[in-house]
Amino acid sequence: MGGFDFSNYNRNAALHAQGVPLPKATSTGTTIVGCLFEGGVVIAADTRATSGPIVADKNCEKLHYIAPQIWCAGAGTAADTEFTTAIISSNLELHSLSTGRKPRVVTCMTMLKQHLFRYQGHIGAYLVVAGVDPTGAHLFTVHAHGSTDKLPYVTMGSGSLAAMSVFETQWKPQLTRDDAIKLASDAIQAGIWNDLGSGSNVDVSVITDEKTTLLRNYITPNVRETKQRNYKFARGTTAVLNEKVIKKEDISQYVTVHELKDDNVSQAAEKMEVDP
Repeated sequence: MGGFDFSNYNRNAALHAQGVPLPKATSTGTTIVGCLFEGGVVIAADTRATSGPIVADKNCEKLHYIAPQIWCAGAGTAADTEFTTAIISSNLELHSLSTGRKPRVVTCMTMLKQHLFRYQGHIGAYLVVAGVDPTGAHLFTVHAHGSTDKLPYVTMGSGSLAAMSVFETQWKPQLTRDDAIKLASDAIQAGIWNDLGSGSNVDVSVITDEKTTLLRNYITPNVRETKQRNYKFARGTTAVLNEKVIKKEDISQYVTVHELKDDNVSQAAEKMEVDP
């Protein structure tokens, strides 16, 4: 049975009553998720990148390649997630060539946590690491300070609570591939609709022992659909009650708009030979 653990609530309340400040919540402006299924693992992410209150990119990529069967979803500072995963991908490839075997997911996770712990959180990368190796399918979360989790389904980012509510209510053991994709997609959409920092489209990566399938823009919930009604009316729909045409050659003198004041409207009209 899944669910949240509130056993530390009384402890935190007692510490706060003694003057210990509560930790401040930080927003990363992203929703990333992952879940295991029979034969592989699925990770998914939204595609909105923000710069403060501004949407900087509507369709950025948050699923990063590390190895052929190891991928990573990143939340936090976009440049940090991009370059951290690139560094680990390079080091993991060198490690694979040195040992002469396929890289392990746990090796990737260890490299990431050691790298991030070294910088004590100043590299703002919050990562969901997923992959399949000779030991099976694995799913980890790596926080910016270096702490890690290994769980059957995970969420991270500012939309993680909305996404977790979907997993807590719909996840079940022995998911099929299609069920896992749908569950991860629904979790991302929960973040898109309930978190201002998450938005746009849903990217999904399906990793099995045979291959990795990247489903770019798998769901596009914000595409503008054709309106059921429009406000373009055919010519003649509205009746013309009066029409008067002034030929260009009949205007004896050009009068600018700022000259048409209340006291000289009649005078200007006389010059133009039209009614005031």
